Amino acid sequence: MSITKAVPIKLSNRQETLLKQIVRGTTNPDRLLRRAKLIRAAASAQSNNSISRRLELDREQVRLWRERWREAADKLLALEEQQITDKKLIALICEILRYRPRAGTKKSFSVEQVVKIVALACEAPEKSERPISHGTTSELAAEAVKRGIVAKISPRSVGRFLTMSYTTTTWSSLLVK
Repeated sequence: MSITKAVPIKLSNRQETLLKQIVRGTTNPDRLLRRAKLIRAAASAQSNNSISRRLELDREQVRLWRERWREAADKLLALEEQQITDKKLIALICEILRYRPRAGTKKSFSVEQVVKIVALACEAPEKSERPISHGTTSELAAEAVKRGIVAKISPRSVGRFLTMSYTTTTWSSLLVK
């Protein structure tokens, strides 16, 4: 098995200074601090293994963030040459180090549909012309389909929407407190 050498990173003096500011920031999220430390360590020619051990990150994460920084390096240097302010450059660095959503399945329900389902849960069960005094997620799912809010939905999904909601409903037995 061959060992591949880590992608080298070069930082300008200004980038190094701004990364130090990010690391020293008291209000920055921990993940941003770790990534800024990771980039500084990578620029000092440390291996991915040593960085991953020191920052308690997976070696693959170190490789990924090193690569993302390298991809953005030309843009950073070009902006530095344009004499942009430190504030704008820090914002760009933070954007580079920000978490990127993973690919995955598309959302099955729009925000509008979720709002309508939560609103449905806020209605009195009698309004649905159902012979019940307390609603269940199964009843709500069936009613959402009946009213054409969604083509299909599981009771579990309805329950998730209601537990995410901060509303109080007349179907109060559904809400997790």
